[in-house]
Amino acid sequence: MATRLGLSLPQMRQYSIGKDVPDVARAAEQIGYDSLWVFERALFPEPATQGLYGMEGVPWPDQYRSVADPLITLTLAAAATERARLGSSVLIAPLHQPFQLAKALASLDAASGGRVLAGFGTGWSVDEYAAAGIRPMEERGRVLDEIIGVCRAVWGPDPVVYDGSITKIASAVVGPKPARPIPILLAAMNRKAQQRLVDHADGWLPVGMGAEQIAAQWRALQELAEERGRKEPLRTVLRVNTELLPKAYDGADRRPFQGSVDQIVEDLADHARIGLEEILVDLQGSARDAEELKDVAAQVFEKARAAGV
Repeated sequence: MATRLGLSLPQMRQYSIGKDVPDVARAAEQIGYDSLWVFERALFPEPATQGLYGMEGVPWPDQYRSVADPLITLTLAAAATERARLGSSVLIAPLHQPFQLAKALASLDAASGGRVLAGFGTGWSVDEYAAAGIRPMEERGRVLDEIIGVCRAVWGPDPVVYDGSITKIASAVVGPKPARPIPILLAAMNRKAQQRLVDHADGWLPVGMGAEQIAAQWRALQELAEERGRKEPLRTVLRVNTELLPKAYDGADRRPFQGSVDQIVEDLADHARIGLEEILVDLQGSARDAEELKDVAAQVFEKARAAGV
C-alpha cells in the first residue's frame, strides 16, 4: 500500500492567506494529497532572545516574520475541501488556553465532518511563552498533560468534569462534540515526551532528518510502547521540511529533502521504506507564490507515486 501523502498549507508572508489557502487546499485535494497541514510560529522576536530551536547563534528564518494562525488556516482549508484530513504539525499547545483550544478543535472537526488530526508539541521559544502568558516555559510539559486531559474530557460525553491547575470544569454540557474521536499526535523527541505519547496519545509526529535516524527512533518508540504495555498501534505522520533548489544540489553536505524535485522524491522514497503511514511534505518555504507551490506540489506527488511512494 502506498504511503499517504500530505501537503503543508501556505501560511508565510509571501502568500495571500484568504485567497491562497483555499486555492492551494482545493488544488492539493484534486492532485490526490490525503491531508493538509499547518504549523505554528506565534511571533518573530527582534532582536532574538535565543537562536533557532534554542541553539545559540542560529538565526531565525526570515519567513517566520509572518506566519498565519494555524486554526484560522485550517478553517479556511476545511471550507474549501471535502475529503482531505486537516492536521497540525505542530500546534504549540501550551501557548493556548486548554479549554478554548479543545472547544475550537471540536468545532472544526464537527464542521469538517470528522477530518481533524490534532498534532501537539511544546515548542522552544521563550518569547512565545512570555507573550502567550498561559504558564512559564519551564512548565510546558505539565501544561501539555493538562491540555490532553481537557481535550479528552471536552470531546467526550456530557457532563464534562475536569479539575486541573489551569482548567476547572465542575459539571457542564460542552458542544459541539467532534464528529468522531479526534486523534492526538505528539512530536516527542526525548524519553519523557515519548512516555507521554505512548501512555496518552494516538500517534507520533517525527521530523525527517535522515532515514536511518528516523528508523532507529521508530524502533525505539515501538519498543517503549511494548515495554509500557500499550495495545493500540501508534499512528505515524513524518514531517519533511524541503528546500527546493533550481537544480540538483551535489554538495557533500546536502541535507535530506534539499535540492531538486527529483532529489526530494528520492529522499521521500528512502523514508517511505521505514514503513510509516504518512509523509507530510512542506514545500511552502521555497515557493515564490501559490502558483509555484501548486505546480511543485503536483510534480512531487506525480514523481513520488511513480517511485512507489
